[in-house]
Parts: sequence; structure tokens; C-alpha cells
Amino acid sequence: MSIGNSPEDERPFENEHVEADREEARPSIGTVLRQARIAAGLTVDDVSSATRVRMNIVHAIEADDFTPCGGDVYARGHVRTLAKAVHLDPEPLLAQYGDEHGGRPAPTPAAPLFEAERIRPERRGPNWTAAMVAAIVAVIGFVGFTMFQGGDDGGEATVAEGSSPSESVSPTTKTKKPADPAPEPSDSAIAAAPRDKVTVRVVAADGRSWIAAKDHNGRMLFDGVLKQGDTKTFQDSSKVHLVLGDAGAIDLFVNGKKIEENFQPGSVERLTYTKGDPEAG
Repeated sequence: MSIGNSPEDERPFENEHVEADREEARPSIGTVLRQARIAAGLTVDDVSSATRVRMNIVHAIEADDFTPCGGDVYARGHVRTLAKAVHLDPEPLLAQYGDEHGGRPAPTPAAPLFEAERIRPERRGPNWTAAMVAAIVAVIGFVGFTMFQGGDDGGEATVAEGSSPSESVSPTTKTKKPADPAPEPSDSAIAAAPRDKVTVRVVAADGRSWIAAKDHNGRMLFDGVLKQGDTKTFQDSSKVHLVLGDAGAIDLFVNGKKIEENFQPGSVERLTYTKGDPEAG
């Protein structure tokens, strides 16, 4: 009779070694995100601009350092955001983060949330609408009272004294009304665009896409996400530089002509257009 361990007794230890080997073979969260970003043709600056996650945090996460995130809740949020920006399913990465960092995140303390809610109303600007309504009601009441009094003197008082409240309302109205934004060129306006400028219209025809646009001096004209159906138009004296996060979802019109490019869904394109015939840079 053998006094050694049976094969069945040794199997749990073998399984533990197999699981350990699998864990070592699985790439880290930061490695997966970095490789996906490079495969998508994006720089850290591109991802930071698209997600509003600071560049130093993107670098840290790609190096598997989650300390700058400020806690598990924020780290999970950053991982989810970065995964979507590089066209990855975030759920496997979040599950891996839970395995490596202690499961579900601890609940956020109630005190900071309460402080945030209590402080937020103090940041609001003055309620100009209520001020306008109160001023208008006061003017109407004053005018109605003087008209009710009647007489020539009363009429003169209405004009002389009523002008002061009217003038007090006017500055409030001017500060309330923002400057009207310049209207975007219509299709006919684009077709008739002056030859001494370049006009580029971007249409999110088949889905949402992050885009960035700069003028010939490198000044940022737009940096954000267009939802499906949204349109943006840009004009410059010589050049417009574009970065399309999902070029397959975009239709482009340059100087009144549609760009017939077969952009693939999910592809990143960097383009430059000038006053001449539409040409990809």
C-alpha cells in the first residue's frame, strides 16, 4: 500500500498552478488600453481631448497606475471611458479591475455628496428672469396708477417719472440677452462660398463621432462629439485641418462638393482641405 498522495489529491494543486499561469498570461488593463489606442491610430492627446480625461491620468492608467484617479469609483469610470474611446467593450476590463483591486467599489461617503449639493446652488448666477418680471410689474403698476389719476399733470408725470423705471429695466434686458451666434452657411451658401476661403461642412450622417477642427494657424475651431444628424461648418482663409474619430459615420462637403471617400466605420482620419479642389491631406 502506497503512503504517497493519490492523483486525485494532487489535482487541486495542479489546478491552482493552471489558474496562476492563466492570470500571468492575461495582459494588464493598461496594456490592453494602450494597444487598442495604438491600433486605432490615436495618440494620448487625441484620447484626452475626446474623453476630457487629463493626459497624465491616461498615461498613468496605461502604465497600470490608478493612484491619480482618486479612488476605485473614479478609476472604474476612467477605464470605462477610455475603453469606449478606443472601441473596446469596457465590461471585461472592469471585471478584471475588480479581480485585481478588491471587487465592487466602496460606496462614496455621503458627506462629500451632501457638501457638493449644498455648495452648488451658491455658484448660480443672479436670477435675471425674476428681476425682469419684478421690474416690469412695478412699471405697469406705476403707469396704471398715474393713468387712473387722470388730468394733464398726471399725463406729464407718467412720461417724466415713468421713464426712470423703463431705463432701469433696459440694462437688465441687455445683460440677459446673449449675442446671437453667427448662422451656419446653408447648402446654397456653401455652394456659393467665396473662392478666397475654404468652407468645410461635417455631417454626422450614420452615427455619432468625435471630431476636432483647426484653422491654418492651428487654432482650435471645434473639439467635441457630433450626435447623429448634427452638422458643423468651418471656414478659413486658406486651410481647415480635421481629425475624425469615426470617419465612417461622417459625410464631408468641401467648397460645395461632397467628398466621395469610402471611410471605414470606426476608422480615424486626419484630413486637410484648402481653397482648391477637395484633397485629403
